[in-house]
Amino acid sequence: MIRHSEGLRASRSICRAGFQWAAVLVVLTLAGLDWQRVTAQESATKEPAGGASRLQPAAVPKGIPSDPVAVLLELGPMLYPMGLCSIVLVWFSIERMVVLRRGRVIPRPFVKRFFEHLEEGKLDPKTALKLCEENGSPIASIFAHGIRKWGKSSVEVEQAIIDGGERQISQLRKHLRVINGVATISPLLGLLGTVVGMIESFNTIATKAGMGKSEALAEGIGLALLSTAAGLIIAIPALVMYMLLAGRVDTLVIEMDGQSQKLVDTISAEGLAEQARSGPRSPTGTKPTIETRKAV
Repeated sequence: MIRHSEGLRASRSICRAGFQWAAVLVVLTLAGLDWQRVTAQESATKEPAGGASRLQPAAVPKGIPSDPVAVLLELGPMLYPMGLCSIVLVWFSIERMVVLRRGRVIPRPFVKRFFEHLEEGKLDPKTALKLCEENGSPIASIFAHGIRKWGKSSVEVEQAIIDGGERQISQLRKHLRVINGVATISPLLGLLGTVVGMIESFNTIATKAGMGKSEALAEGIGLALLSTAAGLIIAIPALVMYMLLAGRVDTLVIEMDGQSQKLVDTISAEGLAEQARSGPRSPTGTKPTIETRKAV
């Protein structure tokens, strides 16, 4: 009855994008290694026979930092957008985990008492609608749309529930696109930082005189790859969180669909007629008796 989400399609698009930028990264790395080999051969052919240049001490490369603060500083301008992505990921992940709690979306005590009172004939349309509005949960809001069509055909009641369900599902999916966007953008930012770093490294090697070009190139590539690693460190948890939350939404939608169908079978004209044939039941739109008011 209620439409399910399209989480698998989004995850496939993320995977395709990941394969594409990974292929680009491999090509750039291979190009860097080939450049390193060529520069090493050129430096070997240009070395003087007398070995005068050997007496000059080569610059010691500083290597890739291991300190977390130093690693962050090596990200350069990419530090700011990646930091923003991290904050957005943490913020909306916590917010969605709180909002998508089952006890908040489908409170079991309310649903149980609601159907018990319906089956026992203790609720009329006005009282049932008031209970749903007072509860305020997503499932109660969906029930309220169906109750407004109390006694109508099952098609009308079902359509009203579908309309209300779509609104509630859009609220449940809210901000999931933001988390999905972080999972998509973070590796691209990392790749951009790597490409910029490799361009700077090649430019430095091209203008550098003397020995040690291959070592400097290797160091530059290593530092540039830190940006890609940082992007993946953000993107992988973001993708996992997106799939987890999307799966939770799907589970809640399936359960709300079952409860909504149960309500349709109870308050539609066909359901009320079936109840009338099976025995005396609840009021079908008439005013509740004094005993019914007291029971509620």
